[in-house]
Amino acid sequence: MSKEAPALLLYAVPLLLFFVVYYLRHARRHTRNVGQLQESVESGLAEPVSLHPVFDPNRCIGSSACVTACPESAIGIIHGKAQLVNPSSCIGHGACVASCPFDAIKLVFGTERRGIDIPNVKPNFETNVPGIFIAGELGGMGLIRKAAEQGSQAMSAIKGMAGARADLDAVIVGAGPAGISAGLGAIQHKLKYVVLEQEDSLGGSVYHYPRSKIAMTAPVKLPLIGKTKFNEVSKEALLEFWQGVVRKTGLKIRFNERMETIERAHGRFMVKTTRGTYAARAVLLAVGRRGSPRKLGVPGEEQAKVVYRLVDARQYRNRRVLVVGGGDSALEAALALAAEPGTRVTLSYRGDAFSRVKPKNRERLDAAAGKGRLQVLLGSSVERIGAVEVDLRQGERLLKIPNDAVIVCAGGVLPIDLLKKVGIEFETKRGTA
Repeated sequence: MSKEAPALLLYAVPLLLFFVVYYLRHARRHTRNVGQLQESVESGLAEPVSLHPVFDPNRCIGSSACVTACPESAIGIIHGKAQLVNPSSCIGHGACVASCPFDAIKLVFGTERRGIDIPNVKPNFETNVPGIFIAGELGGMGLIRKAAEQGSQAMSAIKGMAGARADLDAVIVGAGPAGISAGLGAIQHKLKYVVLEQEDSLGGSVYHYPRSKIAMTAPVKLPLIGKTKFNEVSKEALLEFWQGVVRKTGLKIRFNERMETIERAHGRFMVKTTRGTYAARAVLLAVGRRGSPRKLGVPGEEQAKVVYRLVDARQYRNRRVLVVGGGDSALEAALALAAEPGTRVTLSYRGDAFSRVKPKNRERLDAAAGKGRLQVLLGSSVERIGAVEVDLRQGERLLKIPNDAVIVCAGGVLPIDLLKKVGIEFETKRGTA
């Protein structure tokens, strides 16, 4: 053996070990990402719900910068290229675009299979109907920073608008990022305004995020407030910040008030809500793509014990709760409730099987039901909600379930039909910006 051989072995062995470890880790990640993508496809969750990234395979080198940047763990590397492996988790943060060193990512709306209707708006966010503006998520912009900018810019355009005299300069529908920013802009421009919000608190889509979810990954500039100082913030911290902004500026928001119709009369807009009618020169629609909660349409649904999302499972301890729905949100709500001491949970779904849910949620549900922690009633529907019981129809049987609370997780209804009736034009996006 030559004198150089021991020296070569001294360097070769650690190098070989490095490549072996690298290969094994790469292989594990690849297998995990392929499995996650397959799980999404099998669950019927392979289509992104809104704004999402697409990757140019000719530019992507698999650096994983986008994987690290994505706060939702929606991206993975498969065969050396970035790919959405958990599309339903993507909410269009856009952090992946900024992180890519080779400009291999762009954000688009819809896919070839699933188109998304996006309203046509001008650069000042006015629709084809003069006086009606759209900003934020309904217009396709899910990024909080951009939505806030749009709300502010739309209000500047409304300030310079000519129009018939009205009680208000603007009705702002929605108290998410775009609506809050627009309201602050109205105060700044000394406009007469009202902000309407169908929920019981502000935040828009962020209000519905799971606990501790990363809500924003870039600073945002707000009228009267200026540029925020945080770059990455959780749902709770962002909502607390906005509530502080409302207190500081005196922004007035009318909660639990849902828009029902918009009509044009004598050069003004008459906005009818669940509580009254407002006359305004302009209307800014800053609503999310969740829409209004889809209701059951059964007697007794108007009771206070009926809600359309689970905020905190702890408040239902030692109570009898009915969860209605067959999606992931319904399963996750039922599981969270079943984990609370003394809570008796029934999950009702009109279908014969949970087809469009994550396999892990289905497995957890089966396990919980097997242990008697909750009751699952497939092929059932609610017929009546009483004060202390609920009537369910399951085939030929009428079931009376003792009940203290009902949580309906049946999705939302977008106001697109209402807006089309007003005359607003939409374009169906299929994987385009």
